Amino acid sequence: MNYLFTILFFSFIFFFGGILGLSEQKEIKSEITICHTLPSEMADFVNDPEFVKMHPSPLTINYDGLGEEIMIKAADGKDAGAYFVKANSKSNKWLFVYQEWWGLNDHIRTEADKYYKDLGENVNILALDMYDGKSTSDPSEAGKLMQGADQDRLMSIINAGYAYAGKKAAVASVGWCFGGGLSLKSALAGGKQNVGSVMYYGMPVKDVEQLKTLNSDVLGLFATEQWISKEIIMEFAENMKKADKKLTYKIFDAAHGFSNPSNPKFDPAATKEAYGMSLKYLKEKLS
Repeated sequence: MNYLFTILFFSFIFFFGGILGLSEQKEIKSEITICHTLPSEMADFVNDPEFVKMHPSPLTINYDGLGEEIMIKAADGKDAGAYFVKANSKSNKWLFVYQEWWGLNDHIRTEADKYYKDLGENVNILALDMYDGKSTSDPSEAGKLMQGADQDRLMSIINAGYAYAGKKAAVASVGWCFGGGLSLKSALAGGKQNVGSVMYYGMPVKDVEQLKTLNSDVLGLFATEQWISKEIIMEFAENMKKADKKLTYKIFDAAHGFSNPSNPKFDPAATKEAYGMSLKYLKEKLS
């Protein structure tokens, strides 16, 4: 009887110990796989009054779009919005365009149209709406939108873009500020479909192991500023070197947000040079 009791007792211990062990393993696995958050520093900048000052309300622009507003299916069950300019002829070449912290506004649509024309109208342009229909011209509200962006939802929208483009699509990306970081995250998410990434003054990914998974090189177009600082850029360059990935970059003598014509701090000379660099790069990647 005592022998039977002993067997039952230890069976009980091993059974529930195994359950607890499995539970612990599942929890650890979830911590490892959640690697899609944007660098927290970018959201933290919102709490810096000087950073907010660097983002005065954008000027109104006259806009007559070439594309259309569409909705695309996302894996989380919530459709995502996008501005889409379809290539003139059937093409598997795609450029994903990522917004500033203001949201998908007419400036971003204008940039999408410009790339469409300058890439010969034979590249599909998809400007993804990362705020699900919300946009603003108020700096404090823009900060709230960026801070409140759900990281899982951001990745769901990016992946929805890839699903919409199709498995055979070759995808490059470009983005500014908040979208500069997203452009790099988009490249990481794209795997073998990613052919290039342009970052305008965005926060880089710092994890070397993640950077090792990049399928392409990266073009970084940075400003002279205290937030995405020279130190951060140098660290990014070193991390890309450790990951055995190529980074081409330039730090312009211009303020954060210099390439936005609706920004009162717009720098035409720096914008022209940076755009020329981005266009040359994208033509090579999407040829």
